[in-house]
Amino acid sequence: MKTAIHLWPLTLLFLLSLSVSAQVFPEVENKKDIKYSPYPEQNFPNQVFFGDTHVHTSYSTDAGMFGNTLGPDAAYRFAKGETVTSSNGVKTRLARPLDFIVVADHSENLGLAPMIEESNPDLLKSEWGKNVHDLVKAGKMGEAYALWGSGISQKVDPLAEMTVLKESMWQRITQFAEEHNQPGSFTAFIGFEWTSSPDGNNLHRNVIFRDGKQKADMIIPISGYDSEDPEVLWQWMKDYENKTSGKLLAIPHNGNLSNGLMFDEVTLTDKKPLDADYATRRMKWEPIYEVTQMKGDGEAHPMLSPKDEFADFETWDKGSFGSAKEPEMIPREYAREALKRGLLYNTTLGVNPFKFGLIGSTDTHTSLATTTEDNYFGKATPGEPTANPNRFNEKITGYLPDPKGRDYSILHYKTSASGLAAVWARENTREAIWDAMARKETYATTGTRLRVRVFAGFNFSADDLSRSDFANYCYENGVPMGGDLTKAAGDAPTFLVRALRDPDGANLDRIQMVKGWVDAQGETQERIYDIALSDGRQVNADGRATEPVGNTVDIENATFDNSIGEPFLQAFWQDPEFDESQHAFYYVRVIEIPTPRWTTIDAKIFGVDRPEGVPESIQERAYTSPIWYTPGE
Repeated sequence: MKTAIHLWPLTLLFLLSLSVSAQVFPEVENKKDIKYSPYPEQNFPNQVFFGDTHVHTSYSTDAGMFGNTLGPDAAYRFAKGETVTSSNGVKTRLARPLDFIVVADHSENLGLAPMIEESNPDLLKSEWGKNVHDLVKAGKMGEAYALWGSGISQKVDPLAEMTVLKESMWQRITQFAEEHNQPGSFTAFIGFEWTSSPDGNNLHRNVIFRDGKQKADMIIPISGYDSEDPEVLWQWMKDYENKTSGKLLAIPHNGNLSNGLMFDEVTLTDKKPLDADYATRRMKWEPIYEVTQMKGDGEAHPMLSPKDEFADFETWDKGSFGSAKEPEMIPREYAREALKRGLLYNTTLGVNPFKFGLIGSTDTHTSLATTTEDNYFGKATPGEPTANPNRFNEKITGYLPDPKGRDYSILHYKTSASGLAAVWARENTREAIWDAMARKETYATTGTRLRVRVFAGFNFSADDLSRSDFANYCYENGVPMGGDLTKAAGDAPTFLVRALRDPDGANLDRIQMVKGWVDAQGETQERIYDIALSDGRQVNADGRATEPVGNTVDIENATFDNSIGEPFLQAFWQDPEFDESQHAFYYVRVIEIPTPRWTTIDAKIFGVDRPEGVPESIQERAYTSPIWYTPGE
């Protein structure tokens, strides 16, 4: 009886539940037709991924022969968040893992240092290879590097006939990438650096594969021995794509060290004026530009932008790797000026050769993609953290004598803990991130992980900033960074901008809109607007704010606090001086509050004097890819 008493209520509840279910929740015959979740059909980029497209390991001769003992495996493990011991024996780890990196080792005698270390039998079959091997093993590293450097300067490959060495080293590189690539969580791109240096001037490009090992192994990377002309590189890239059905893009960097060649008015070899065919090919193969890295910032120059108080930032303008700089070279070296000149070309050629998006990366030669001021492991192994004077005083440029006897040397304390590539994509895969780079939906940071979104259109309003479906609406009604505005009909373009600080970093000072255009007289112009400010500061009638954000940096203790600035800023902005007949571009610059520079942090940690000639604090920043307006389209 006791058992029956307990079973009856359960049975009754079961029968009642069936009855209620049948009445309240009727069976739907075509469940596949139900549309409840909004996400299955959503395909716009909804994540920002941070990475480094410019990492050198011991497989780069100018890294491995200077003491870097860490190969690609260590570089990938570090980027993934593992603790790694540097070549100088100091442990380091990132605050947060990166989402992707490109091991872009120099293709010129790729893997020479590891080959020497392992006494590679194929290397020893070469008389030159045995000589350089024996010098290193005898402790004469400087002589060995000088021997290699003489071949580089004369453009004579000492291992030109050793195809087996080139293939084996390249296939090691691609294997490392394949082993570390984890679609959905970490992207290990295959890549290399083509190191064009005519007369010591920097025309380097990093070549990035969308593909995996199977296709990448079908070629051997082009090198500076083969040619120093970017047009030859582009043809090589085209040949690769024709051969493999794969995809490549190249990223130029360090125009500030090109002595006027990066954005020149004529072709490199033939010295012909740029034409439509050149412009079309350049933008197909080089859709983005590395605007900031350790060897200086390349966004703007105070000589070119005298009304921009933020233009003189980590400026390197003394010379290239071969000679000092002439003032007339500077206009052909900086991104903002090139973007302006690109508009002019568009008016005459119908094509813009300098219509590039922006990214940052490191150019580290330590294998360690360290980009924050408190974790900076230097340009190369001699500059890794230490109280040794080399940390500040290692010479980066100025080794070769200037023809006019000028001193154009730049020392290591002038390097910057920079930068990062930020990419808006749908997923963390080679394909999705590469495609975002190709369409220029990217932005550069000087090392911090600011989140920045920009959209432009002709019908946005300030109310759209508060939409719950902000991104979806903006993609449907406008274009993102890297995009084109194709109609005006008398309306001035409207912009929606959001910026969120790095969770581990500093508050934001301001958001700025940088505009460049071609005026009615056919001259290029630029103007900067402060469109969002922290701390209740006001924008004046001229679109600028005169009151600085302040500075909380404690120099002696190398600390700061976030008692000023804002963690989040956003803005609706409409161009007040828009002329629908004028070619224009717009990009956003987001600036943080001041924080201690790495040299200030070093002074505190190692008890050394701060070097003269560098500021104690730094205002990190982000630069977005432009949005272009073309009249009549």
